[in-house]
Amino acid sequence: MDAKHYRNEAVLFFCKSTNSKYNSLIFRRFTRASEAIRYAVEELTPKALASCSLEVDEQHFFGREIRPLYDSADYPLRRRPIKERAHRA
Repeated sequence: MDAKHYRNEAVLFFCKSTNSKYNSLIFRRFTRASEAIRYAVEELTPKALASCSLEVDEQHFFGREIRPLYDSADYPLRRRPIKERAHRA
């Protein structure tokens, strides 16, 4: 993803529930792809992140493809400190 794409609108699809009986798909729209990426990496559980999908400008990123977008030098937002991220896992 180019640096300019981080500013574009994005859609994130994910399953937040770990209970397979109630495993409904959640759809969330973000005004900027960088915000969607931050939400996916910092707020979702590792299991939810692994099964989510991000759409930006008709490009799709699935599960493991999202974390490298967050770690990229082009990522424009401040990242949560590593210690705080470790507690979320």
